Amino acid sequence: MKHQGVDNDTLDSYDYDLIVIGGGSGGLACSKEARSFDKKVCVLDFVKPTPIGTTWGLGGTCVNVGCIPKKLMHQASLIGEYANDSNDYGWSQLEKARQHDWSKMIQSIQTYIRSLNFKYRTDLRSKDVVYENAYGQFVSPHRLKLTDKKGQTKEITGKYIVVAVGGRPKYPNIEGDTKYGITSDDLFSLNYDPGKTIVVGASYVALECAGFLHGIGREVHIFVRSILLRGFDQQMASKIGDYMSSIGIQFHHQTIPTRIECLEEGKPGKLRLYYRQTLESGDIKETYEDCNTILFAIGREACTQDLNLDQIGIHLNPINGFKIKTKEEQSIHVPWLHAIGDCIDEQTMPLGKPLELTPVAIQTGQLLARRLFSTSSIKMDYYNIPTTVFTPIEYGAIGYCEEDAILQLGQDNIEVFHSEFIPLEWAICHHREEIKAKSYCKLIVEKKTGRVIGFHVLSPNSGEITQGYAVAMRLGATKNDFDMTVGIHPTCSENLTTLSVTKSSGDSVEKEGC
Repeated sequence: MKHQGVDNDTLDSYDYDLIVIGGGSGGLACSKEARSFDKKVCVLDFVKPTPIGTTWGLGGTCVNVGCIPKKLMHQASLIGEYANDSNDYGWSQLEKARQHDWSKMIQSIQTYIRSLNFKYRTDLRSKDVVYENAYGQFVSPHRLKLTDKKGQTKEITGKYIVVAVGGRPKYPNIEGDTKYGITSDDLFSLNYDPGKTIVVGASYVALECAGFLHGIGREVHIFVRSILLRGFDQQMASKIGDYMSSIGIQFHHQTIPTRIECLEEGKPGKLRLYYRQTLESGDIKETYEDCNTILFAIGREACTQDLNLDQIGIHLNPINGFKIKTKEEQSIHVPWLHAIGDCIDEQTMPLGKPLELTPVAIQTGQLLARRLFSTSSIKMDYYNIPTTVFTPIEYGAIGYCEEDAILQLGQDNIEVFHSEFIPLEWAICHHREEIKAKSYCKLIVEKKTGRVIGFHVLSPNSGEITQGYAVAMRLGATKNDFDMTVGIHPTCSENLTTLSVTKSSGDSVEKEGC
């Protein structure tokens, strides 16, 4: 391709008005929105295989190796739980027939994912968005070199370039990690039953994967270095850990893996994970655990290191996971470069906390395209973003966790209303009673204004519960608004409209009656 103009901050003309690097949720949303303003748009998407060779189609993490297969596997585990409950509901044969077929589940999930990949491709084509299945790297301002799977290259230019490359799971850098271990990038298309699984990590990905693997009948051990769900409300994290322990998931706290040894080849084979564990006495024990599969879920890094960003004056830092520093999704160093989704270190996020969520990337991408190509000035609001962790008992949250509320406003300036309750659908199930299964919710309220600044619920269907309350909190709902809302009976959600016990009172948190 003949170069046009010169390689400085401005070219005489461009091949595209917008080039989006990354075909995930945010990148696709941004590209299609830009195309709606009759702009010439190109999307680049190229998936580098995992160490064991796993790859996938257009759509990014969420569709292929994230939200979609995760939620479907979570549903598979819930069906197993319903089978456990079934005898108390009069279904005498369901529990006896409980047997899970891993291969069938994977086949069903992957068939659905491939249908989504196809829909994304046809959607881009119908909207006249150019799609390049190639890896993009910067060679100079506004200019990218594209390399396809055959190694063929070409160069293209764009007036604006949006980096939407997302992130990939990290490995712990120990002997045997990439050779014998897997990550969530591999799990959802694994062509063999994982068997006994060790999950290394305490992130939401770790706990979700451990939860559904246990729910479909696999033995699961979780190796935790420090705390569960860093960045989330720690009271809620502790309750999740207690619940998961009560149903049979084994936690190994204060542990650091040191190496992996393969004892037997196979699918699955037999592996031995050596680790160090700090005991309560302070002594360090060196030991091992044998298993069939080792899943690393110790965090993620942005896929930015091979983009040659240094060619345009952007230098990455491993301290923030190689993310691009942005303000309102614009690079703080290069004005024509923007970034969205999981690869950004965004200055306007509350408390500097990353919000690596699919709906955040989608809305951010759409709003960015409107600001670039229309008269819109609406910017992404990173406050009161709802989220749900799909652990065996789901956890929904909006706004401040209790620790951050205390840090920002002070202990004396907030009040926490809370309740512990038994979901009606659990009330007649003997095995739930045996493990003392309970749900919990709390609202964090700013005393001065009465405004609800933190929402937390741990119960069945927390995802469905939390979404609706996000609208109320975005509109500035107060505790009185919650109190004056008539609940739907009997539901878990109604408990959030009847909270009267405060933490500061020290009164019993257990709900009485139905």
